[in-house]
Order: sequence, then structure tokens, then C-alpha cells
Amino acid sequence: MFLFRIVRRIIVAIVLAVIVVPLYIASQIWWTAHHPSVKISDAIVVLGAAQDNGIPTPILQERVTQARLAFESGLAPLIITIGAGQKGDRFTEAQASHNELVKEQIPKRALATIGIGTDTLSSTIAYTTWMKLKGLKSVIISTDPYHCYRAETEARDLGISATCAQAQNGPGSLKETGFRYIIRETGAYLAYETVGRFGIHLSDQIKK
Repeated sequence: MFLFRIVRRIIVAIVLAVIVVPLYIASQIWWTAHHPSVKISDAIVVLGAAQDNGIPTPILQERVTQARLAFESGLAPLIITIGAGQKGDRFTEAQASHNELVKEQIPKRALATIGIGTDTLSSTIAYTTWMKLKGLKSVIISTDPYHCYRAETEARDLGISATCAQAQNGPGSLKETGFRYIIRETGAYLAYETVGRFGIHLSDQIKK
């Protein structure tokens, strides 16, 4: 009987963890998206998303736009574009973002391009490593609202203080996304907290 009670308590604890932990993470993702905070920083980073022959797709274009607005508001003196290309691509995501920022009159001297990263974690490792080599300690991440919680967490875990410039329009914005994006991000965050910390990167690249 005593053994049965112990087993039952263990099962109840496991079930509660399986339910409570994802709900807590989902609530943090929602809260971060709906209560944005942007601080003056050393750099802005445009997280990669799909590009089409050097032209940012709508989801990447909005990230570029928010990075430009943050730069023009004086929130940081440097914009870092990040992201590799797919097999057969002539351009990387970083190049597509860089070229668009140049078109939008951002000085080339204020841009750094890192053509590395096929998912959030590998991109974060790449740009935080570069920043630390340059003595930079804080970043504004330009990405989708429901992506901010995980993107900020990964940057902070790698030693860079982070806030988020959220997409206001386009397919990644709050008005165009909802519960499905939160579910996706909850799974991705839990994957990061488990296998991701051991160097196993599960791709989360957005193709929109």
C-alpha cells in the first residue's frame, strides 16, 4: 500500500509537470509579446527568416523595418543582420536584410552582416559570439512578438542583455498570429531548455 501511494504521487507529479510547465511557458510568451520593452543597447539584430533571391519575404521585411526604426530612433548605433541561406540560394538571409537596409538609407558603416544561422539558437550563438569579440554587451532583437521570449532568453543565456523590437505588421505580428504561434513557440522553448542546451538544434526556421 505504501509503495502504491509513492507511485501514485510520482505519477501525479509527472502529470502536473507536463501540464503546468507548458502552461507557464505559454503565459510567459504571451506576456512578453503583449508587454514589450525596448532599451537603449549596443546593437540591433535582425533575426533571419526566408528571403527570395535577395528580397526579404514579408516576415523578414517587417523585422528589417523595425530594426531601421529602432536605429533611426537612436536606440543603438549598429544593426547586425544574421542568417544563412538555403541550399542553392544565391543570397543569405543576412545579405537580403543588409541590402534592404542599405536601400532604406542606413549607412553601410552602421551595418554588420553574419551569414550564419539556420535556426534561432545557431543564429543567436553566432551573433552573440561576434558581439562579445567586439566588446558589445546588449542587443535589441528585431523579430515577431511571440518569438521574443525565446530569442531574449537565448541571448541572455549566452551573456548578452536583450530586449525586443517587435514586428507591428506582416505575417508575424500580433494581429496576424495567435494561439498556434504560442503553441509553436512553447514547444520550441521547451526543446531549447532540454536538448538545445546540449547542442542539438531543432530547426525552427520560418518560411513565410
